[in-house]
Amino acid sequence: MSKSKQAEFVKWFGPLLEALRELGYSGKPKEVSDKIAKNLKLDNAFLDQTLKSGTNRFHNQVAWARQYLTWEGLLDSSTRGTWKLTDKGKNTFLDYKQAHQLFLKWVEINQKARKNKSQKEVITEQEQEDPEAIEIKAETNLLEVLQNLSPSGFENVCKELLREHGFENVEVTGKSHDGGIDGYGTLEINPFVSFKVLFQCKRYKGSVSRSQVGDFRNAMIGRAEKGIILTTGTFTNEAEKEASRDGAPQIELVDGKKLVRMFEKVELGVTPKTIFEVDLSYFEKFSD
Repeated sequence: MSKSKQAEFVKWFGPLLEALRELGYSGKPKEVSDKIAKNLKLDNAFLDQTLKSGTNRFHNQVAWARQYLTWEGLLDSSTRGTWKLTDKGKNTFLDYKQAHQLFLKWVEINQKARKNKSQKEVITEQEQEDPEAIEIKAETNLLEVLQNLSPSGFENVCKELLREHGFENVEVTGKSHDGGIDGYGTLEINPFVSFKVLFQCKRYKGSVSRSQVGDFRNAMIGRAEKGIILTTGTFTNEAEKEASRDGAPQIELVDGKKLVRMFEKVELGVTPKTIFEVDLSYFEKFSD
């Protein structure tokens, strides 16, 4: 296996630790990835690359870096949804050589735990799949179901999802696709304050572009205080910047990963199951 193909995520080990230190020792996954991208001045062409599954390649690599640092005891694995440095992690600084040694240690442990996999297969699998393998399988299944719905079916399931999350008077505009608006609803903040929200549904496997976000904003200006774009795909880096651009109406972006979490939170179309994940770090001391 050439060096260029050897787990590119290893180069994010050190930058990930540094990003968490700058964020006050903890942060949400996207927040951490964005901090790394900003610190290293990564260009948008790289940040917008996706895997065959449609998952953002950079964010997936950073997630794998986090998994290895967790196995090493540098990040806390108990806090779900938030990445947090342990005391050991707060005082650990890794250059590439040190990161690569740590990586090889845990690849070997993974390989022993999965005797039917070669080292090359373990590394290749990690380059292409999400570290939370069980979750990504369920996520992929749900996204596949959503992507195989008809356009109107996807719009209507999004309508149900918004209702389950507290929106009222939610309606789909129908085949007219009124200026790119697929539907609208009302969100009540408290008994005295509520506002109208317009939404757009994109049943994608690829990425929503900056221009598409801009077109949606143009369609909603003067008609609602808030806009939401829901997609089974992803958003380009420039699209995310456009959605939160200063001086323009803010647009909430819901990508495939967040969409799945929204379905799971209200248990809409999914059934929860208890799953136990093997803690490889626990068994490391018994590997000799």
